[in-house]
Amino acid sequence: MASSTTASPLAGSLEMPPWKNLLSHTAALVVAFLFICAGVYKAIDPYKFANLAKNLLVPYDLTLPLALLLAVAETTAGILILVPRFRRWGSILAGLLLLAFMTYIGWNYKALIGRDCSCFPVLTLPFGISIDMRRSVGPGFFYGDFAFLAAAAIAGIWAKRSQGFRTAAVILGAVAVFAAVSFGSAYSKLTGLKAPDSIMVDGQPMSLQQGRVFLFFYDPECGTCFAVGKSMAPLKFKDDITVVGVPTRVPQFAASYLKDSGLKAKTSTDSAKLREVFKFDNPPYAALIERGRQTGVIMPTQFNEDDPSKHIALLKQMGVVE
Repeated sequence: MASSTTASPLAGSLEMPPWKNLLSHTAALVVAFLFICAGVYKAIDPYKFANLAKNLLVPYDLTLPLALLLAVAETTAGILILVPRFRRWGSILAGLLLLAFMTYIGWNYKALIGRDCSCFPVLTLPFGISIDMRRSVGPGFFYGDFAFLAAAAIAGIWAKRSQGFRTAAVILGAVAVFAAVSFGSAYSKLTGLKAPDSIMVDGQPMSLQQGRVFLFFYDPECGTCFAVGKSMAPLKFKDDITVVGVPTRVPQFAASYLKDSGLKAKTSTDSAKLREVFKFDNPPYAALIERGRQTGVIMPTQFNEDDPSKHIALLKQMGVVE
């Protein structure tokens, strides 16, 4: 009787084959990495994602709440699927998020094709290594998400039944606190000068309370301003940046200045209105406006006609160019 009870004939059949365990762990690691990166990115810089989300036709008033909601949901899914005890729950949550996202993109596919899906960031690793995880909407987008969905399914199906709801709820709460603190930190940076509510740009009113706007003040007849504009012309400005050139005098020469320098920018002739807020003597001068507040500035003395690499480095620090 002792031998019959210690070696049940069903014991072997209930054991998961090693290759299934390995595949489940590998799939879980891949999905966890992707979702944690995506979630933490949105938690640390919710305003950037909110600005990019406008490209996906998300109503402006919903972009910031969506950033915070996805930050919590994606990070939680990544953590849960990483822990074997909660893997099935994490797999279900990750799968639902993927299905919802694919459904939205599919529904609006014609309008969104070719646009950055705003899912993942550019990861900066030690030793100057960076990984560009961004994707654009197209057929490859669905292939990639179906692969992620398959990985989440493999991780969950071949995992043990999840248990420990209270602990999982604590993880969710901790992630929510992290997202709230990160949002508070990002909000605290928006404490600079308040820009005018709107300005005229290319003959149309444009709000400065939405998105990120790079204002570049220049004199079309200033040699230094021309050299600075020419040095910025080949730079790749980030997708969520709107570049607006502001001539401080002789605005009738603005189009010639942009054509000759090669700088791709819209034009505002509201120099006097803007200079009531942004004080400087002579251009060139630049200010980064984020949701109506100045978050970065390059003073005239910081623009270097002889060594453009110095002000280009400042533009990169401000997060304006790639």
